[in-house]
Amino acid sequence: MPAQTARLRDAFARVVRVLRGTAAGGPVLFAAALAAIALANSPAGPAFRALLATPLGVSAGADAFVRPVAGWVNDALMAVFFLLIGLEIRHELAEGQLASLPRAAAPAIAALGGMVLPALLYLACVGHDRAALRGWAVPVATDIAFSLAALRLLGRRLPVGMAVFLTALAIIDDIGAIVVIAVAYTASLDFAALAAAALVWLGLFALNRAGVRTLGPYLAGFVLIWAALARSGVHPTLAGVAVAFAVPMRAVEDRSPARTLAHELVFWVSWLVLPLFGLANAGLHFADLSLRDLTTDKVVIGIALGLVVGKPLGVAGATWLGVRLGLVRLPAQLTWRLLWGAALLCGIGFTMSLFIGALAFPDPARLQGVRAAVFAASLLSAALGVGVLAWGARARPRTKPVA
Repeated sequence: MPAQTARLRDAFARVVRVLRGTAAGGPVLFAAALAAIALANSPAGPAFRALLATPLGVSAGADAFVRPVAGWVNDALMAVFFLLIGLEIRHELAEGQLASLPRAAAPAIAALGGMVLPALLYLACVGHDRAALRGWAVPVATDIAFSLAALRLLGRRLPVGMAVFLTALAIIDDIGAIVVIAVAYTASLDFAALAAAALVWLGLFALNRAGVRTLGPYLAGFVLIWAALARSGVHPTLAGVAVAFAVPMRAVEDRSPARTLAHELVFWVSWLVLPLFGLANAGLHFADLSLRDLTTDKVVIGIALGLVVGKPLGVAGATWLGVRLGLVRLPAQLTWRLLWGAALLCGIGFTMSLFIGALAFPDPARLQGVRAAVFAASLLSAALGVGVLAWGARARPRTKPVA
């Protein structure tokens, strides 16, 4: 009996580790996206779309704080996602792959190429269409959950350094996407609200310096900063990034508040935030699409080319150029064939591409084409990336599975 209890405990611990893993969010988000598509094209589709458009919030006289249900998902729940991203960025900058210039150089150069070339390809496709130009950032970011989930399909056949390199690259991509959201998708500014957000953040920083390690005040500050940014004109999800850099990182008695918070958030982001985001944003309505429109729409073509062609060419090309110029070295255990496979996986833009697409194109009709392009390009990139990685790993000895 004790042996059976121990086996059950070990099995439960393995399940918990999988549920809390970063890559676990990929399959769950994919399932939510499929559910959204099924709902959108079912008899319940009109009711589902009406639910997402239902206003929700509070109002007091002339002052109202109301958003549609989908808006709360994209503006509020995704702020929690950005809080986790900010904590991971901070960890990598402090003690991870980005902690020193030599270690960060290769993924940084790769990420830069993987952001610039897709944007240029998109701009070349849409030309001088001012409305379409707003979507230039849709193909620039990599979905870390999906890309790592794709790596896990090959398990022991890939070197551990592959996951490290791809994670660092995706995190730098996320930094670029955060900057783009803050700069390119801010229409007008309320400086009083911005000042309020800055004062709260300075208060959190002061708590950090004073040695306050309890997470409660920082989470309360997160809510206040989110509310201020929601009024300021800056996208409120950036509150997550701001607070991530205020939470104490230094460990006391082997406990780091920042790492503790990140550990707890992974589960909720993977199993609540991202699935709800998928349900709210991935609902392709096929009746609103036609093959003729998709194959002639400059925005659709630009996004698809940016992700499927621009991403891998930008990542692999920038890395190759950096190595040729002596600026970086190819990470240990990685061959050019494996690097090309990883570069193809960078074309999986799903979460951030859909998020930026919703910011760039609020018109539901145009957004349908954006969703179709992101879906098709991400699936094709995943298939090509896994195929090339399987080919590149064929002669490799089995090793420790990627994270």
